Amino acid sequence: MANLTIALDAMGGDVGPRVTVPAALQALASNPALKLLLVGQPDAIQPLLAQQSAELTSRVEIIPAQSVIANDAKPSAAIRQSKGTSMRTALELVKTGQAQACVSAGNTGALMGLAKLMLKSIEGIERPALMTILPNQQKGQTVVLDLGANVICSSEMLVQFAVMGSVVAEEVAKIASPRVALLNIGEEESKGLDNIREAAAILKETAAINYIGYVEGNELLTGKTDVFVCDGFSGNVTLKTMEGVIRVILSLLKSSEEKQTKPSWLMKLAKKWLKKRLMKRFGELNPDQYNGATLLGLNGIVIKSHGAANEGAFKAAIERAVQAVDRQVPDRIAARLNIVLPRSDQ
Repeated sequence: MANLTIALDAMGGDVGPRVTVPAALQALASNPALKLLLVGQPDAIQPLLAQQSAELTSRVEIIPAQSVIANDAKPSAAIRQSKGTSMRTALELVKTGQAQACVSAGNTGALMGLAKLMLKSIEGIERPALMTILPNQQKGQTVVLDLGANVICSSEMLVQFAVMGSVVAEEVAKIASPRVALLNIGEEESKGLDNIREAAAILKETAAINYIGYVEGNELLTGKTDVFVCDGFSGNVTLKTMEGVIRVILSLLKSSEEKQTKPSWLMKLAKKWLKKRLMKRFGELNPDQYNGATLLGLNGIVIKSHGAANEGAFKAAIERAVQAVDRQVPDRIAARLNIVLPRSDQ
């Protein structure tokens, strides 16, 4: 896009500007059309821009903010006291049209609450959902939502998530007629909570959604479905468990060699080959590479980064924002809702 401006909550996350600013510079270097508004305390941001090329810094603007929302602050209190914070200021830039997206690694509850308060939900969406796109075993991609924005979900909300996930699968992952499935404790129709069974009944009758039934948690990375729909509690636990297992495996693979007494050359070669294959396979699933959950269902684009994200991971979150802007995700969701779930007054 010719005009691509994204606001970054530069103070958010466990480390703040020491991660967000270098990541911003990396994103600028890889995308010459990108401009970034770094929202935060100038004294903390400016030194990190020193000695950078004039070409990069010409596409950076520091937007001063008076304070920062603490990571451990209660969302309700943080929202009430949010005026002048870096997070709220970044969201205000999206609301006023000065930026096309906001990226923050700050307090998740506060970000979700402020984003809904300031940007409002798309008509037809009860509550926004956190969504990410994961690589799967079929060398494709799987859209997963909700990842924690809504602990308890009605059947109507699950259907709305299915619609939004389908749009992202088509527009971002480039999947034609994406398969949609609901997370459940079994594939039998009689299993699961009432809201899941009720959502399944609605989706079966929705011609515009390619609904394929239930999937269990072990199908998250298999590629059995293109859109993996669940409530925020189950989704968050499933994703965090998967990320934890992958990080442990990667850590073990990177650890020191096993103690052996004079291993044979054949053993060394076999071990090196196996380690390379495993690193490649699990490296593709490294959470840092797909960092950045999109808060879907808002009249604007908001990306939530992991608070502990490193530079590479935060850059990935910025790239998620670029992708969402490029594909005009909110507009496409609104258009799809008018077809799939028409309002009663139409």
